Order: sequence, then structure tokens, then C-alpha cells
Amino acid sequence: MSDFLERLEQFLAYRGESPQIDQLTPDASTREYFRISWKRESAIACVYPESFIAAEQPYLDVTKLFSTCDLPVARVLDFDESLGIIIIEDLGDRILRDEIKDSPPARRDELVNAAIDLIPRIQAATKTAFETKSIASRLRFDAEKLSWELDFFKTHYFTTLKQQPLDARTDAAVTAEFAALARELETRASVLCHRDFHAANLMLDKKGDLRIIDHQDARIGSPTYDLVSLLLDRVLEPPSPEWLAEKRERFLESRVKLGFEPLDEASFAAEFRLQTIQRCLKAVGTFSFQSANRGKTYFLPFIKPMFQIVLRAVENVDIYPSLRSILYDELR
Repeated sequence: MSDFLERLEQFLAYRGESPQIDQLTPDASTREYFRISWKRESAIACVYPESFIAAEQPYLDVTKLFSTCDLPVARVLDFDESLGIIIIEDLGDRILRDEIKDSPPARRDELVNAAIDLIPRIQAATKTAFETKSIASRLRFDAEKLSWELDFFKTHYFTTLKQQPLDARTDAAVTAEFAALARELETRASVLCHRDFHAANLMLDKKGDLRIIDHQDARIGSPTYDLVSLLLDRVLEPPSPEWLAEKRERFLESRVKLGFEPLDEASFAAEFRLQTIQRCLKAVGTFSFQSANRGKTYFLPFIKPMFQIVLRAVENVDIYPSLRSILYDELR
């Protein structure tokens, strides 16, 4: 019996609730999730590896921020600092990724557009994040964070997964390009981002409305960040440039409807490509780490499409020759 389950059973006993517990399958998380009986209904128990202080707990903090800004997140029903447990509203099992996969093209497009329209609403919460001193306002996609993620890719794809580290000269050249990319993207960090806004972190509730989950890592970043994540994370085939252009246009129009100043379409597309390089390589690092270290090999099929997407972006921006060379090698 795991410590996670023991703590949850202890928590439910304290609250006088039924010990009826069903374990759910986490994705790339260190937390464990359970569906429980709660006040004659069902709820989700998120059990953390260790205790926490509520005032410093990112999930509680960001949930409060998002709720204040009328963003559709699950309600927090209860928590226990010492046991490291948060109880949240049960949104059901309809994950957007599955819904998109099983829907006809028109419905698929409708769902993607609805998700796109949520991103400007998150960005509109930026001012409130700073005013309330949310944890999210104190975290930023700065050069240090972006570089760390790119190094994570380099380490876990080449060394951990392939067990073929780059030679010293190539490593130094790619590291220099990564540093330049991180410095450039740091200058674009201006709005609140979910940080992991993909179709597995969006759900359809009982009414069929989209709800946001796994938002505890929200931070300040580029206006393109969540859009890149939504459109390009975990795809098995790179989408066409025309489709991406259409979805970028949808996003820009949605921002204007919320009162944002219009962004130049060409400049936004250029920033989108830079963020694509960083975000998709970061994803490959995660897929590699999870596959090699945690046995989650279902991530492996996503690696090649990510490389294809990054290569297309690199060829468009035409400024990272060493990265382009290693991508060519990997895609041979």
C-alpha cells in the first residue's frame, strides 16, 4: 500500500467520509489522483508527495486567481496541509484530447477554437495576478528558465534516452544557440500563461463546457506560449502551415474582442515560430525523461513529429544552423 493511499485514507477517516477510493492514472505527474466519495457525491483527491503550506501552495494560489477572474477551473472543496492533500470538484472523464480524436472534422474544429478562445481570457488575468501578488506573477519564462528546459531536452533526449551524448563541439554550438533563443524569448514574456495548455489539460464538464485543469505552474510568458502548446503538443503528424496560420488568426481576433491592442500578424507568426522551437524541444525532453526513467513509453511516438515541427520552424527563422544540423541527423 503506497504512502499516498494511506494518507488519503487517513484524511477521509478524519472527515468522516466513506473510504471508497478509485485510483486514477496520472500522466507525467509526481502527484497521485483518486476519485473518492465526498458528501454523497464524487470528488477528486490530489495527493502530493509531501506536506505543504497553503499560502505557498501553487495549485491553491492559481486556482484562487483563475476563479477570481472567472476562468473555468474546478472548485477546491477541502485540503489538508500536513497530509499534502487537496480535494477538488469532479469534472468527469471527458478529456478534450479524446473528444477531439473521436469527433468529426467540424466538431473537432469547434472544440479547438473554443480552447483557443480561453487563452486570451487567461492572458486578461495578468493584471489581477500582479495586483493580488499571485505566485504566478512572481514566476517568469526568463532566460534562465527557458535555457534550463532546453538543456533538459539535450540531456534527456541524447544522453538518457539515446545514450549518445553530443560531441563537445556540437554541444557547445547548440548550447550557444539555445542561450540566444532563451534571451530573445525572455524579452517577449508579458502575459499570464497556463504553461501546460494542451488538450489533455482541458476537460468537458457535464454541461459540455470546457474546464481548465493542471494550472498550478502558471507564470508570465510570451503571448504565443499557450497557443503553441495547444496546437503542437503531442501530435502524431505536423499540422499544415495553413491550418496554423488560420488558428493564429483566430487567436489574434479573440484577443481583440477582449479589449487587447491588436498584434501585428507577421510579427506574431515570427514569435510563434521561436516559441515553437523552445516549447517543442522542451516537450521532447519530457517525453524522453518519462519514457527512459519512468517507463512511460507511450510518449515515444510523439518525438519524431515534434522534431519535424521544430525543423520547419528553424528553417523559417533561418538562424540556428547547429540545431538545424542535428535535427536533420535525427530525422534521417
